[in-house]
Amino acid sequence: MPHSTATHSTATPDLFTPLRLGAIELPNRVVMAPMTRSRAGDGNCPTALTAEYYAQRASAGLIITEATQVCDTAQGYPNTPGIHTDAQTLAWRAVADAVHTAGGRIVTQLWHVGRISHPRFQPNGAAPVAPSAIAAKGQLYTGAGMEPFPVPRALETAEIPALVRHFADAAKRAVFDAGLDGVEIHAANGYLIDQFLRDGTNTRTDQYGGTVENRCRFLLEILEATAHAVGADRIGVRLSPTGVFNDMKDSNPLPHFLAITEALNPFNLAYLHVIEGKPGHHMAPPEGAPHVASTLRAAYKGPFILNGGYSSGDAVAALANGEADAVSFGEAFISNPDLPVRFRAGASLAEPDRTTYYGGDAKGYTDYPALESVAA
Repeated sequence: MPHSTATHSTATPDLFTPLRLGAIELPNRVVMAPMTRSRAGDGNCPTALTAEYYAQRASAGLIITEATQVCDTAQGYPNTPGIHTDAQTLAWRAVADAVHTAGGRIVTQLWHVGRISHPRFQPNGAAPVAPSAIAAKGQLYTGAGMEPFPVPRALETAEIPALVRHFADAAKRAVFDAGLDGVEIHAANGYLIDQFLRDGTNTRTDQYGGTVENRCRFLLEILEATAHAVGADRIGVRLSPTGVFNDMKDSNPLPHFLAITEALNPFNLAYLHVIEGKPGHHMAPPEGAPHVASTLRAAYKGPFILNGGYSSGDAVAALANGEADAVSFGEAFISNPDLPVRFRAGASLAEPDRTTYYGGDAKGYTDYPALESVAA
């Protein structure tokens, strides 16, 4: 099936075939997936170390940053960055400048965590907000240790337009003030937008609940507002249709997410980014759940990015088979800052130190050597 904006060539694409995603030209199809690293500084601002970390990875076809709060109620983990204050925006400008100087392209992932939070992260110690007052099972790390997820407060219908505006305002800050190349709307992994999308977390009876059309209304309103703010060709969306992370479930994900995907087509977005893990990957569909990525790929008319435990060989096969236009890689980019260079050279990959994923300093963040340094 043709995807007219996805390639410049009729030849079978590989990882190093250029790709256009809306307004963004990529020299390769090795995308850096968004990964929370919990290293923001005072005021939840990115730091000089953040800029160094992303600039080291500028050989990626596209960098998608860690998820970034759109407002002061959006935070759910310690030391995650925001882009809703002037100081945060200025700090992201330094990150964008560093990546662009190194020859890269970078978009920021915009999120609101919804119920995956705690009063410790909320203004005045308030309860987190969500579509419905349903607590997630399990615990989260608050900085004071592991604590149970609290019961969230169900959003009033009248509160939702302000949240939509927060996403649009954050997008404007990202593109026009910080100079990032675009934004990705985080509608996956059990955070606020995903909580609206799925009937396991959305039991509303207003225009944002019940039917699939109503449950995807929040996402579509965000896309309308952000497209008006920065242009649809600088916006991507991330979905995790069968993901169970953060205690998520949906009674009928295949037709539901097919309808959501079809609703995205009129926007002419830069891309759709779908998480569906390979067998054995932690984001693989649970036993008995349908595999939906291929159906969404067939329905979506724009560039399509896959994520979920792909090796370079898996990614090459996915591109050759038309399963995706690009593949995003997470953990491999942590310990291999020059991942596309290593893929092209057929070099072995360094293993990441998982004890350094969240928080801390340069160790496990900016101290992984590039291939040239390893060979020296």
